[in-house]
Amino acid sequence: MLAKRLFQMAAPAAQAKAAATLGRAEQLSPDLEELVLAHIGQDLPDFLVAAPRLSERALLSVIERGDAVAAAAIARRPSLTNVVLAKLFQMNSRKVYRALATNMAIVPRGAYLSALARSAQMDHQVAWSLAARDDFDCALLAPAFFDLNESDRIKVIRAFALRKTPEAPIRKTLEQLSVATAELTKALMKLFSENRRPEITNLLHQITGLDEVRCGQISHDVSGAALFVILRAFGCTAYDGLKVLIHATSHDADRSPALAQFAGMFESVSAEAMAYLMSSWRGDVNLLDLNKAEYQPMPVHVRRAMPLPQAANPVVEQAIETLARIGNRKAG
Repeated sequence: MLAKRLFQMAAPAAQAKAAATLGRAEQLSPDLEELVLAHIGQDLPDFLVAAPRLSERALLSVIERGDAVAAAAIARRPSLTNVVLAKLFQMNSRKVYRALATNMAIVPRGAYLSALARSAQMDHQVAWSLAARDDFDCALLAPAFFDLNESDRIKVIRAFALRKTPEAPIRKTLEQLSVATAELTKALMKLFSENRRPEITNLLHQITGLDEVRCGQISHDVSGAALFVILRAFGCTAYDGLKVLIHATSHDADRSPALAQFAGMFESVSAEAMAYLMSSWRGDVNLLDLNKAEYQPMPVHVRRAMPLPQAANPVVEQAIETLARIGNRKAG
């Protein structure tokens, strides 16, 4: 073939230039694809992303090289075949999974959903990308909760709203402790108002069984989402829970919108669901069980017909008034 002979005769720089020019063609024959892939050199990743059409055979030949950068470029392409996707998901590469997580042409379901969810537990960038997708069940990001920003943590919690969950092993323990919920909230209000974070860490460690590092993150979190999970898991109502959150969270800005959001979640998210989420932090549950039909989130059209409960402003205002009365006095 003439083109192949000409490539063999050219210098390496000329080969790369010719391959790049040839690669801009609308469609290449299998032989020409092979020539471009063999000679385009360092421009291979860009070519793999931008080429209008590439055969399955050509893509598989690149993946078989084991080059993670090139495979990640393929993972960003639209309209990948199931054969190519299967090969990509089999690669043990963060670069590849980060690209797959951002590819909106890949529908996260079945084995692909499970693989992405597992990757999110090990790679915060994958978790961030998946949290930004509207088509991903954010409940599966529960193990990566502390790698997410506050708005994405709220997405994770909201993914459990009006949703059944498997029974968490810790649930019975929480039910036994729930009789002392009033004492717990009173103690937390006192400790947060006096900024005794190490003691809060120790208390959370005792009542949740979470490791001290995780409890330290929760006690020092001034945004509130992590603490909300604990409070709701113990059965706190909006009124008692908000009083604790007011003491625990930042006062640098008007917190009313955030408190209204938490008030709504106290109504729409069950204590059982938050016990399950907290159990995922302990490693006691398999989050992929949420893929089972009985635990799937409600369809979007059902959610629109039955919107999540909104925050009851009187509850928020009453909690804020309580804080005002407490002032600088110790809670309790």
